[in-house]
Amino acid sequence: MDQTINILVVEDDNDINQLLCKIIRKSQYHPQPAYSGTEALIYLDEQKWDLVLLDLMLPGKVGEEILAKITEKGSIPVIIISAKNEQQTKIKSLRSGADDFISKPFDVEEVSARIDSLLRRYKHTNETPRQVLTHKDIHLDLETKTVYVNGREITLTVREYKILVLLMTSPKKVFSKSNLFESVWNEHFHGDDNTVNVHMSNLRNKLSNANPDEEYIETIWGMGYRMKS
Repeated sequence: MDQTINILVVEDDNDINQLLCKIIRKSQYHPQPAYSGTEALIYLDEQKWDLVLLDLMLPGKVGEEILAKITEKGSIPVIIISAKNEQQTKIKSLRSGADDFISKPFDVEEVSARIDSLLRRYKHTNETPRQVLTHKDIHLDLETKTVYVNGREITLTVREYKILVLLMTSPKKVFSKSNLFESVWNEHFHGDDNTVNVHMSNLRNKLSNANPDEEYIETIWGMGYRMKS
């Protein structure tokens, strides 16, 4: 779909680090674990990062030092995840350049939601010019999440919109029902394809109602779906 989102996970506890990496992978981002402040600095120098999850109590160099280095480098979003949850620690971290602070023990769904929210905010801030996907007379604005077909705006559900974005981002690729389900629902596909069929049928109907003379999505029998050229 979009280019890979790279997230650096700086946490010395192996179990917590692996759990955070698992959360990140489930959202289809790419995690890189680092288990000390010194290791984190090496990774920060090696490449550009879209987000850093940062513990404060680290071997090598403490989290506060890493945060200062990140802030020097520019606008990499940072979420502090720490057991040091005193109010003053939170305030100091946010004033020093962190974008968010999550206390341990944390809720998995909350961490996932905050990562998505922060990446969305930064994407919108940095996304110029506006990204628009086009195919035939479909115009899909990724920033405003609006879809126009044949000059008319159509209203899609969240799932229908995600399916259309996926297909339009790689219009020549055939997406299996398993591909679509795991990408759009973020869950493992168990072979129940009726969910995908219903949403695909509704999406096709809405596109067809906007322009009955055009066919936008084709079924490749036994394989899946793709945009019709």
